[in-house]
Amino acid sequence: MDTTIAVNAPVSFTQNAITEIKRLMDADGFNAAEVLRVGVKGGGCSGMTYILGFDAPNEKDSHFEIEGIPCIMEKSHGIYLMGMEVDWQGGLNSRGFTFNNPNASKTCGCGTSFAV
Repeated sequence: MDTTIAVNAPVSFTQNAITEIKRLMDADGFNAAEVLRVGVKGGGCSGMTYILGFDAPNEKDSHFEIEGIPCIMEKSHGIYLMGMEVDWQGGLNSRGFTFNNPNASKTCGCGTSFAV
């Protein structure tokens, strides 16, 4: 398995997102063998849906690190996500991770689905 760490991360996280991810990693029961997966999958109202969660690496992944957070992304997903910023919104009306993707030609109202 190639575990080379990318010099430049293909995505970025705001400070709010970094704080929330580290909080999740520090929680009881966190599986330290898993790292943060950033990616896409088919589906959603605009065609593709974002993936953000903890997972075990595989041979299709590229590895990178952002402020001490080990991350993986399937190499083929870079074309859809390069330059994307992930934020965390903690308000009452909007709570959760949000995605600002410069590659998206269209996004849905919920912000978790996009088209390229």
